[in-house]
Amino acid sequence: MDDLIVRKVTKWIVPFIQVYGIFIVLHGHISPGGGFSGGAVLGSSIILITLSLGLEKASGILSHRTSSLLESGSIIWYVLIGFAGIVTGNNFLTNRGAGFHMGEVGDIISSGTIPLITVAIGIKVASTVITLFHIIIEED
Repeated sequence: MDDLIVRKVTKWIVPFIQVYGIFIVLHGHISPGGGFSGGAVLGSSIILITLSLGLEKASGILSHRTSSLLESGSIIWYVLIGFAGIVTGNNFLTNRGAGFHMGEVGDIISSGTIPLITVAIGIKVASTVITLFHIIIEED
């Protein structure tokens, strides 16, 4: 799309969308939201960049290879957090039983490993949305 207004509005609004997506991911354990919702918002912001700048320029911001690495890395991160419970002699993804610091209810640093899992899910969802969109747009 070669529209000056769309490019300028995208340039100004995308940082706010991304901060909001990160906020949703990081506060998912204490408020509505979480990894899936925040990841969808983050992925949509990159899609907006791709629509306004074109696939070639947007690939310079987040290439297909980087998106694939983020997808794989986030799943590995999720599994490693899950294995931490097994290593401590508990079930997969055990939180309190594995001895993780639970913090105070309502604080950002609370819920043990749940915020880490939420971040992994957010990265996975965002990179999957971006990858799927790039695959669809490359076919045309």
